Amino acid sequence: MLKPDSLIFDMDGTLWDAVDTYASSWNLTFEKLQIQRIVNRNELMGVMGMEGKKLTKVLLPDLDDDHAMSVYLDVNETRRQILPVSGGNMYPNVTEGIKLLATKYKVFVLSNCAVGIIPLFIKWAGIEDVVTDYMAYGENNMPKHHNMRLMIDKHQLKNPVYVGDTQGDAEQTRMAGIPFIFVSYGFGQTIDFDHKFDDFESLTAYYMGL
Repeated sequence: MLKPDSLIFDMDGTLWDAVDTYASSWNLTFEKLQIQRIVNRNELMGVMGMEGKKLTKVLLPDLDDDHAMSVYLDVNETRRQILPVSGGNMYPNVTEGIKLLATKYKVFVLSNCAVGIIPLFIKWAGIEDVVTDYMAYGENNMPKHHNMRLMIDKHQLKNPVYVGDTQGDAEQTRMAGIPFIFVSYGFGQTIDFDHKFDDFESLTAYYMGL
């Protein structure tokens, strides 16, 4: 595998865990819309990383597509409002690690989340000055592999890698034609990876040593 010139990171399950805040955004919206439903952390863990269209089919199977998407958009608006206050739990050594990696590589964040969530995360993490660019599923409703290629073309990246935590991340990265780096501490499991790290400190040490 060639030495990378850039690191593209997934967000949820890779850089932080904000599932409790995400659950609150669903439940606050359900309460507002008088939907008799409560989503708990474990239920959300099973759908983390899914695109919005797929996620609503799992969480709101009784609603038609338009109604489900309307609820989903409402949830995301609630999420944008509460995230700056509730935030999430950064995984150990992520903030320091990204700042260090950015001295040697271009750093990106690319996630299957709604518009406006990644910049809130970047601000929470205090890494505004080291992230070159970011992209969310909500910007164009396209799958990750498509958005990876957009990012690669936009910034003329030669040897990027994608860092993620799920089998879905692995599949999308393969479709984009770039190496997949798996972090095992996140939300998912996969045996399809080019490198695996059990903590962010190890990942940082490896790439700083190349």
